[in-house]
Amino acid sequence: MACFFRRRIAAQLGCTLQQPEDAFIPALAAVPVFKKQQSADFKLSIATLRMSGILPSSGDIQLQAESLAARLKRDSVVEDVSAGRGVINFKVNRKLLVQKVLESFGKEEEGQFGLNSELLNTLTRGTTLVEYSSPNIAKKFHAGHLRSTIIGNFIANLKQCLGNNVIRMNYLGDWGMQFGLLGAGFAKFGCQEKLKQNPLQHLFEVYVEVNKDVEQNEEMMQAARAFFSQLEQHDSEAVSLWQQFREITVDEYQHVYKRLGVHFDIYSGESFHQQQAQQVVQKLQSQGLLKTSEKGTGVVDLSTAKDMSSVSTVLRSDGTTLYITRDLAAAIDRKEKYHFDEMIYVTDKSQAIHFQQLFHILLAMGHSWADRCEHVPFGLVRGMKTRRGEVVFLEDVLDEARARMLRNMNQSKTTKETVNPEDTAEKVGISALIVQDFRGPRESDYTFDWDRMLQAQGDTGVFLQYTHARLHSLIQRNEGVAAVLFDPSHLLEQTSVPVLQHLLRYDEVLYQSAKDLQPKHLVNFLLKLCHLIASAHRELPVKGSSQDVAQARLRLFSGARSVLANGMKILGITPVDQM
Repeated sequence: MACFFRRRIAAQLGCTLQQPEDAFIPALAAVPVFKKQQSADFKLSIATLRMSGILPSSGDIQLQAESLAARLKRDSVVEDVSAGRGVINFKVNRKLLVQKVLESFGKEEEGQFGLNSELLNTLTRGTTLVEYSSPNIAKKFHAGHLRSTIIGNFIANLKQCLGNNVIRMNYLGDWGMQFGLLGAGFAKFGCQEKLKQNPLQHLFEVYVEVNKDVEQNEEMMQAARAFFSQLEQHDSEAVSLWQQFREITVDEYQHVYKRLGVHFDIYSGESFHQQQAQQVVQKLQSQGLLKTSEKGTGVVDLSTAKDMSSVSTVLRSDGTTLYITRDLAAAIDRKEKYHFDEMIYVTDKSQAIHFQQLFHILLAMGHSWADRCEHVPFGLVRGMKTRRGEVVFLEDVLDEARARMLRNMNQSKTTKETVNPEDTAEKVGISALIVQDFRGPRESDYTFDWDRMLQAQGDTGVFLQYTHARLHSLIQRNEGVAAVLFDPSHLLEQTSVPVLQHLLRYDEVLYQSAKDLQPKHLVNFLLKLCHLIASAHRELPVKGSSQDVAQARLRLFSGARSVLANGMKILGITPVDQM
């Protein structure tokens, strides 16, 4: 695989330039496959060698590339070396390319393809706590929570497959003034009978009504403050109602998570840290960090000049805590309890300032590990609507994705009869949702498009699933033909080599994904793999070929299927075997 070739090229560079071979690994990259046939497999960046001090930083970069290329020798691994624009291109022995890329497939370690790369050994490993999804209690799982859920799931999956010990946490919004509003609102608009019949729908209706009422009725806001104050003082009636609403909500969420293929190790929430939040306030006070504003609120001065020009409010004037106070308590508690090496918060980009303040205060309190906490922001989704209207609940979106996909499958001439078409439609529909979300930069807003999302052709989740199902079917039909040994000379065609060249990039894609936590790298890699496989499938038939040729081609398709399936699982997509 790629690390074998990288190491051999680096060894020759080290010998030529009298430098440790490890110094060249970061400067070597597999060449992306484009439509026009390329002969090079790897490229060496001269700029990277200049920045690292291996080559002089002054002088003509092109002359440096040509001079170094001329000093490098061809051997049994590298059959051609040439200077490009600021790079040196390496073409490896074609039979060796086939053999090394495909040798692990058909063995027990095929699921580890790309994961044993020395490139990934440079990543820091340890315990990673990922907080994601985090919907608010007593509200239906809104489609806006979809992005946090699937991005957080991707990050957790990626970190886990790279060897980290991952703790998946759902930190519920189950405390604060929003619950004061709901508690006071339920007293006026709520109905226990309706709560039994359709729990979250009724709570949503109550929440809408109470928010309307608050705009015109100051007494309702006072009642909400009073209810939240009762909660913080552990009033039995208020706590009982809160527990009832929380249990109803978690049950509903778990049903949605199951459909998405998402699980959590821990369900936590703001309510877990209400007492610890008061301890944080006391700690801030004893450290001289807590100030009192003109409004009587408790604040922490974040300004560099310490002139109160930038503050974070951690305590209301009535003494009740805020979201950030409980977040401070939660972070400190998690570090003590789970001893994480890094903690990742996955929320929309509107909360960027909140997390800047959170990390700033933690550092001011003396918690140096706050430097290992990271906020992973994401943009908003525009136009996610179902036929029901403007308010979009995720359950409705999942239902509609399944229904539309089922209709498309029924109308398609290529769809085969499946054992459970509804289940297939559900998985493919969710794949379509995830891929549409992941194709662009994570921080960007995007416009939701049902028709484009569910297309079988083009860069969609449906295309990924269709390719996987097609490869699975091909391998299953030729089960008796597959063999452990194969002849690499049968895979030197113009359509098979680009697939192998593309697979060389898999470890680099995982490495880049781990560095910036962007799912787009892996999605675009898998989509490109599917396009290359589609070309190879058309031009390299298994049926009707000699046994030696069929065995070699099956190894290629089997390897591609394995990488495709493993990549899909990291994205949070369950591969289907039939479509």
